[in-house]
Amino acid sequence: MPTYPLSDTVDAEVPMSRSMHLAQLPEANELLAGDPFSLLTGMLLDQQIPMERAFSGPYVLAQRLGDPTRLDPCRISSMPSEDLVAAAAGPPAVHRFPKAMAERIAALAEIVCTRYGGDAADVWTEAADGPDCLRRLKALPGFGDQKARIFIALLGKQWGVDLAGWREASTPYGDQGTFLSVADVVDGESLARVRAFKKERKAAARV
Repeated sequence: MPTYPLSDTVDAEVPMSRSMHLAQLPEANELLAGDPFSLLTGMLLDQQIPMERAFSGPYVLAQRLGDPTRLDPCRISSMPSEDLVAAAAGPPAVHRFPKAMAERIAALAEIVCTRYGGDAADVWTEAADGPDCLRRLKALPGFGDQKARIFIALLGKQWGVDLAGWREASTPYGDQGTFLSVADVVDGESLARVRAFKKERKAAARV
């Protein structure tokens, strides 16, 4: 696969003191903790596949695109679509629907590059408050209301983003003491509790 030069736009420096436990690999978790676009992309991929696989996806893509330390939205938006699809398809594929997800990642990258100057963190750092952040996220490809609320909860609980009203904007996922989503996964025990909740919810929906 051809390589593409990194863009001149670099995401704002992010403190690396946070730790995340959403992916299968320590290197993938480090990327999620330090690269805003990788975190957005992991959230985008988190549907119809296990959480660990979804949040490992950005690191796998970054490796295949030649820079495992960063997933560059402006670089992705300028790539031929077939090259991004090939990177997503692998093997192994980053998602069970690699072509569709590659198209969504490209659309997400285009918006981040053109509307936010290549800095994905501006989606939330420039938001006036939690409701404004929710509106911004729901305008992104692949981010419906629930996914946007979960992502705000993830930012607030694990990334240290303290927007006014973020808990209300992310309810119920931002509520304290919950085990409802990826926003609450910080170790093996919390992952088990989140999976138990989802299993119970699916069983109740079938009744």
